[in-house]
Amino acid sequence: MIPRNSKIGKALILGGMVLLLLASSVGWCKEPYKIGGVFSITGPNSFLGDPEKKSLEMAVEEINAKGGIDGHPLQVIIYDTEGDPTKAVLAVNKLISRDQVIAIIGPSNTPPTLAVVPIAEKEKVPLISCAAGIKITDPVKPWVFKTAQTDALAVAAIYAHMKKQNLKKIGILTVENAFGESGKEQLTGQAAAAGIQVVQGETFGAKDTDMTAQLTKIRTAQPDAVVCWGTNPGPAVVSKNVKQMNLKMPLYQSHGVASPKFIELAGDAAEGILLPTGKILVAKQLPDSDPQKAVLLRYIEDYEKRYQTPVSGFGGYAYDAMQILAKALRGTEGDKAKIRDNLEKVTGHVGVSGTFNFSATEHNGLGPDAFVMVQIQGGAWKLLAP
Repeated sequence: MIPRNSKIGKALILGGMVLLLLASSVGWCKEPYKIGGVFSITGPNSFLGDPEKKSLEMAVEEINAKGGIDGHPLQVIIYDTEGDPTKAVLAVNKLISRDQVIAIIGPSNTPPTLAVVPIAEKEKVPLISCAAGIKITDPVKPWVFKTAQTDALAVAAIYAHMKKQNLKKIGILTVENAFGESGKEQLTGQAAAAGIQVVQGETFGAKDTDMTAQLTKIRTAQPDAVVCWGTNPGPAVVSKNVKQMNLKMPLYQSHGVASPKFIELAGDAAEGILLPTGKILVAKQLPDSDPQKAVLLRYIEDYEKRYQTPVSGFGGYAYDAMQILAKALRGTEGDKAKIRDNLEKVTGHVGVSGTFNFSATEHNGLGPDAFVMVQIQGGAWKLLAP
């Protein structure tokens, strides 16, 4: 037995190694399928990774309670990347070489995902990322899939809303990492077709604590609106700076801040901000005809009952990944190539993040209906008319 206070013991505890065999209620006759998870559980991106870890564990427990997969229980081994690409690489290598997992879910965000994609491809292990960057799956990589809505779809949703508001000139402020760079490419690349002109583009560091200099340059260009592209805490700083500078033009944020944490960080500066998001934040406001509504309400109820904490849209990425992976595992006896092939055959899967239709040429599987536009009103999310 490994002592809890030993170095290895602490690593396993920190990694969140969870064995959910439910032996008392299910008589397992086959070896467990080992599934890896790599999330930003601690650090500045914990608002992403913590709900993803919890959602993966919840999904595994649900699947095991129903008998597992073809008589195999699921065993999930989770490591914390802290949002660091280097730590993500170490974790993925450990999952493959030491833990012998047959598939991996995560990482939580784009830079760590892009760092581990070459490993998944080389080792031929299915990877289902929970990050948004379009470059994760475009161009298609045989062993890499993702469940988060892409930044391409997010920009399209923002521009569609701007067109209805007759906003034609924008300033953009993007974080200096892979997520921000991908967002910037989409914002500039889709602008002309949407009748939008980017009149000023600025960037900010992920740890910057003041963006007034960039916003001053943007204000000088006299845009009709400002778009900020990043993940917490930077966008909250931008929101506060916009309020402090008394800028009157609308402020749009990316789907990277679609969680209660952003409202907490931005405070009253969040009021009036517009952004695209998955439907989970406004599930109760959806019409009953929406195919996702029942799935969302069930996930929200189960998550909040289990963890006694408000749900966020990010946890749904891991929950969807595990449910999709469960479908792909059936009939494979753990053969990774068969799992990969089956992932491409998953269609019509109504999940927390949207309705997934994978194929050999589409490894994200989501369409424009995966996003809605919301506005923060009175410290809450308000669904806007399509």
